[in-house]
Amino acid sequence: MVPYLVLSICPQEEDALKIEQRIDELEANKTGIRFALLMRICQEHFGNSRQKGSHHIFKTPWPGDPRINLQEDKRNKGKAKPYQVKQVIDALRKLAETKASAARGEADHAKE
Repeated sequence: MVPYLVLSICPQEEDALKIEQRIDELEANKTGIRFALLMRICQEHFGNSRQKGSHHIFKTPWPGDPRINLQEDKRNKGKAKPYQVKQVIDALRKLAETKASAARGEADHAKE
């Protein structure tokens, strides 16, 4: 029998890993991402959207312009607009940074 190593990942690290996987998935094909997939990713990380016409608007947890505005590409039915894919990638990166800094802060408090 071969021994194996079980890795324990804290929830913050697991979230960061999941976010990185989503970013990689989106960057691999910015122009061919399905709108439904982009919606699902945003719902997973930013909660439910509010809808105004064909626009789906997601709030983000940081101050400033806290919105992601998605709209299906009319020319390429079923696809997301490439510039909106980039906006989601940027928002996911910022979310990962926010969660990482929060995890570092919790680790610092645990040491005290």
